[in-house]
Parts: sequence; C-alpha cells; structure tokens
Amino acid sequence: MFFWVLGGVLTFLILVLLVILLYCFKRVFYYDKPKKLGENEYDVPTGEAFKKHNNQLIAWAKASRELPHEDVFTTSFDGLILRGKYYECKKNAPIEIMLNGYRGNAERDMSGGIERCFTLGRNALLVNQRGCGNSEGKVHSFGINEKKDALKWVDFCIEKFGKDCQLILTGISMGGATVLLASRESLPKNVKYVLADCAYSSAKEIISKTIEEMKLPAKLFYPFVKLSARIIGRFNLEEDTPLNAISNATLPIILFHGDSDTIVPCQMAYKLFDVCQTKKSLYVVKDCDHGLAYPEDKEGYLNAIKEFEKQIDFKY
Repeated sequence: MFFWVLGGVLTFLILVLLVILLYCFKRVFYYDKPKKLGENEYDVPTGEAFKKHNNQLIAWAKASRELPHEDVFTTSFDGLILRGKYYECKKNAPIEIMLNGYRGNAERDMSGGIERCFTLGRNALLVNQRGCGNSEGKVHSFGINEKKDALKWVDFCIEKFGKDCQLILTGISMGGATVLLASRESLPKNVKYVLADCAYSSAKEIISKTIEEMKLPAKLFYPFVKLSARIIGRFNLEEDTPLNAISNATLPIILFHGDSDTIVPCQMAYKLFDVCQTKKSLYVVKDCDHGLAYPEDKEGYLNAIKEFEKQIDFKY
C-alpha cells in the first residue's frame, strides 16, 4: 500500500513539474505568430513611448514594402527556412545584416534601418529571425540558436555577393544580443564590426527582470524557465551570454541604448561596454525608451556611427 501511495505522489509531482515547465516554455520561448497582415496593415510597437513615432514607424514599414528589394532565404543549422529582404543602395557597398528583436519581425523592428543604411551609403539585408515574420520556427532561444543563424547569413552574403563583400552585423534588442553572441565566433574577415542596439547583458538577467515585474520571485521561477528550455527546447539558455561574448570578442563593437529604456535597462549597456576589450563605442540617447534611439536622435545616431568608423579606420 505504501509503495502505491508513494508512486501516486511521485506521479502527481512529475505531472505538476511537467505542467509548470510547459507553462514556462510557452510563456517565454514559444511564439505562435499572428496572422499575416493585410496590404494596408502595419505592425508597430504599442506603448506610450512609441506613440509620437507611430507615423514614422508606419512610413518606414510602408517604404520597406514599396522600395525595390530582393526576397532571399537561407537554411538554419536545424533545417528551418530563414527569410529576409535585400535592399541595394549602391552596388558593392557594405551590407548590414539586420536582426529583429524578441517576438518582433524585420519589417516592424528594422525598416528604419533601410533609411539609415541608405543615408550612410550602404546596403541593407533585413532578416526575420527564426520564429519571426515569414521565417520558419516557433521558438525564441534568446540568441543561443539565433547566433548560429546570424553566421549562416554571413555565409549567405559571401556566397551571393562575393568573397570581398564587406559586412556589418546589426541587431536590436534580442537581435542586438544575438550579434554580440556572434561577435566571439570565428567570423570571416568580411565582417568589419558589430552594431548592437538596446541589447541585454544576459538572458537570465532580462528574464528574471520580467518575472519580478510580474510580482513573482525570480529565484524560484527562473530555474523552471531554464529547465524548460533544456528539456522542451533542447537548448542551454546559459550556454553563453552577450556579456561573456563581448568580453572575448575581437571585432570592433558599437552599442546604442536609450537611458530611459523600460524593457532592457540602460545599465546593461554600460556593463557590456565596460567588459569589451576591443575597439568600442557607446552612444546613449537621453529620455529614450526601448528601441527608439534612432528615431529619437537620427543625427546623433548617424554621427556616432561615422565617428566610430573613423576610429576603426573602416573605409568604403
């Protein structure tokens, strides 16, 4: 009788654990993409901070559909079709490979990047990260698997545009964290530098912050989140961190952040900058929330890039 009771209790506990893990995984990592937008529908970030830029964000998204571009794709290490759009400003100009943020998409998060790239005389490759936009997949791994996807896009560009093409890895929010994770990899000489906008210092820190904002104890719940990634998602959430990667990077790195970022605290940018041992720059925009550094301060953003490129002697 005792063993029957014990077996029942253990079965119940295992079922409870599985339910918790499934909940954590679906809440944090799983993303069931919304339905495809209509011809005149645009996905723009919601929230008070974005309201004054709403018209600009829609105009950028509209332009990204109307400007001449080429639909491109590559295949991830685990067989997903990843899609993007290539916009050419000048033939043989440097190409920015631009990665969107968490539960975003290239059109929503990176359309303004086309304007910025064209202003600087370079080409733009807007990439939908796995599970975003029209790329395949339903799981975000906070840069762990996405880093490998970024490397695939580097290989794609070299194959398509030639062995002498110049590349810049760019990302916003989770995309910024992704390119920082990629910065420590053995990248080809084609990649000249990394640009990370409002990137977090580690998945653990940003997830724990979100848990605490839900009025829940992060020390209790984060281990379940991490375990759900390992068991259900089959990836190690703490395999690497942007903070660790940037401290071992050899490429030049420029960071952007808003000092009033309510999603990824600006303090994370300072932590990243402090540990970086390569040529580096940090540009912080005053009174600026998450992902709005460029629309809030276009002139300052562009000048920061120009000064940084002088510093690293990047010419094109």
